[in-house]
Amino acid sequence: MTDSSSDRIAQALRTWISTAPAGAQLPSTRALAAEYEAGPVTVQQALRALAVQGLIETRPGVGAFVRSIRTVRPNDYGWQTAALGSPENRMPPPTAVLRTTPNDVIALHSGYPVRELLPERLVRSAMTRTARGDTVLTQAPAAGLPELQAWFAAELGEGTPAGLAAPGAGDVIVLPGSQAGLSTLFRTLVGTGQPMLIESPTYWGAILAAAQVGVRLIPVPSGPHGPDPDDIDRAFAQTGARAFYAQPNFANPNGAQWSPERAGAVLDIVRERGAFLIEDDWAHDFGITSSSTPLAARDDTGHVVYLRSLTKSVSPAIRVAGLVARGPARDRILADTQSQSMYVSGALQAAALDVVTQPAWRTHLRSLRQQLGSRRDLLIDALREHAPSAHLESVPAGGLNLWLRLPDDTDLVRFTRECEAQRVIVAAGDSWFPAEPPGRYVRLNYSGPNPGAFPEAAEIIGRVLAG
Repeated sequence: MTDSSSDRIAQALRTWISTAPAGAQLPSTRALAAEYEAGPVTVQQALRALAVQGLIETRPGVGAFVRSIRTVRPNDYGWQTAALGSPENRMPPPTAVLRTTPNDVIALHSGYPVRELLPERLVRSAMTRTARGDTVLTQAPAAGLPELQAWFAAELGEGTPAGLAAPGAGDVIVLPGSQAGLSTLFRTLVGTGQPMLIESPTYWGAILAAAQVGVRLIPVPSGPHGPDPDDIDRAFAQTGARAFYAQPNFANPNGAQWSPERAGAVLDIVRERGAFLIEDDWAHDFGITSSSTPLAARDDTGHVVYLRSLTKSVSPAIRVAGLVARGPARDRILADTQSQSMYVSGALQAAALDVVTQPAWRTHLRSLRQQLGSRRDLLIDALREHAPSAHLESVPAGGLNLWLRLPDDTDLVRFTRECEAQRVIVAAGDSWFPAEPPGRYVRLNYSGPNPGAFPEAAEIIGRVLAG
C-alpha cells in the first residue's frame, strides 16, 4: 500500500469522527484493515496522522478514541503590560525583507542570494569535514579560531598601501554574524543616548541595532556616489558625534560606492574629529563591474573599525563575521562580545574557513560576478521597457539590489499591496531611512529566485504604477 492509501483511510475516518461523540472508540486496526482492504501498517499510518492532528487519542493496549473538543478561550496576557512597563527604546517593526513567500510568487524583496548563487558543494564538503574534526566538541577561543582570524586579517591586508601597518590576526574578532557586531559596536563605541552619524538611506538592520542600543541617529544624505564630505564634517561639528556608520562599497540599499578621493576626504575628516568610522563591508564578495576597496585597509591608526560578514556569500546557515579593530577599542569590543555570546561556534568557524580557503572559492566568486551582472542587467532592461516612470538613479557596480525611485505621488503601501496581489513581492523603501524618506522608493533584489520572471515582474510593476 502507498501513502495515498493511508490518506484515503484517514479522510474516511475524519468523516466518521465528525459525527461521532467525544470518547467514541474507533474500530480495531484489524477491523479497519478489513473494511478498507488495507494492510495493518497502512491503517496505523492513518491513525498516527489523525493523532497528530489532535482528532483522536490512542491508548496502548486499549484502542483509539475520538478526542473531546476543548473550548478555546483567549489567553490573558494583560498582566505583562504592567510588569514590562514602557520600553526604554521602542523597536521599529521588523522589515518585510525577512518574510518567507510561496513558490508561486516573483520574490524581489529578500536580502539574501538564492541557493544556486551559493557555493553549495563547497559548503556541504566543508560541513562533512568539520563534523569529523575536534571543533564540534571543543570550546572556541573568545576572539575566534586563530586560522580564521588570520584569514580575515590577510584579506583586509591585501589592500594596505606600502608604508602602512597591515592588520594582524590579533586585531580580528570573530562574531556570530554582522548584526550582532553592529549592536556591539554601537554599544561600545557610541553608547546609549549618544549621537552617531549614519548614511541616509542605509541598512535597515543598522537602524534596528541603533534603536536597540538607544543610539541617537544623525542622518547624512547619501546619493549614488556616497555622502558629501562637507555634510559629514558639518554634522560632526553640530552634534559632537564620535562615530559614523557607513557602507562605502555597494551600499545597501542604493548600491553606492565611494570614489578613492571621496573615501580619502571622509577618512581625513574622521581623523581630524577624533572619531570612529564603522565600515560595514557587507557586499565584499558581490562585486560586478568593480571590487570592494575597504577604507580600513588605508588606516592603521585605529579610526576605522571594519566589519565583514560571510553569511550572505557562503551560506545563511553559517553566521560568521569578522571584525577588525585596533587599540583599546578592540579590547572593549571583545569584552562586550564575550558578555553577549561568550564565543562563536568553533564548528561554524571551521566550516567557513574551509570554504574560503579552497581554490574553488575564487572560481566560485568569478562565476558569481558574472551571474549577478546578468541578473542585474536583465532586471534593469525589463524595468526600462515596462516601467519607465520608475527612476533608477545609478546602475550599481556590485551588491544585490536596485534602488528604484517611484513617482512622488505614489501611495507606497497601496503600490506594494497591489504588486503582491499580482504575485510580485517588493520591499518598500521606507525601512532604509533613519528619518522621514525624501521620496517614494522600493528596493528590488536581483539575486533571488527565477530571474526568467523579471520581465513579467517589471510589467506588473509598470502596470500598477500606471494604474
